[in-house]
Amino acid sequence: MFIKNYGLFWQRDEIDWHPGAGKKGAFRLLGRMGLNRPNLRIVDFREQKGIYILYGDHGPTYVGLTIRQNLGKRLKDHTEDDHDAYWSRFSWFGFRRVLGKKDKLGINILATLAKGQGTKSAAVIRDVEALLIKAMGLPNNIAETKFHSANEWLQIKEHETESLIKKLKKT
Repeated sequence: MFIKNYGLFWQRDEIDWHPGAGKKGAFRLLGRMGLNRPNLRIVDFREQKGIYILYGDHGPTYVGLTIRQNLGKRLKDHTEDDHDAYWSRFSWFGFRRVLGKKDKLGINILATLAKGQGTKSAAVIRDVEALLIKAMGLPNNIAETKFHSANEWLQIKEHETESLIKKLKKT
């Protein structure tokens, strides 16, 4: 279906938006599955395409779609635009799947965005319902709808980054 992976209620202040040249370039939106070898997988979701929601103290404040630009650029833009003061967390729902292929650090990479995937409308409708339930944080919702084929990724906190990447190098 169209949602391949997602992250719920990631914390804005756990991302170094301006790492500078000393930290090897651009910021990262790192997510993980597992915590230790051999099940640990890490992905930089900065280049993801999909839907995202910004949350303030009292719930959702903004919903956006990223197709031409990537998730990382859109989120970083919101740290410097009119939305800056109104969000501290975000959820994202990605269209690009995670590949088994890894970069030189051992971080999994994302597939290109599939064009015109054939999907069944009932499954798409269920994915939309699951997206709304998860995005709104409705644990008591009557519907037990889950994504048809998406995986949840947990945010890697800034202080965890280096130790988790070191674990990847040992595998």
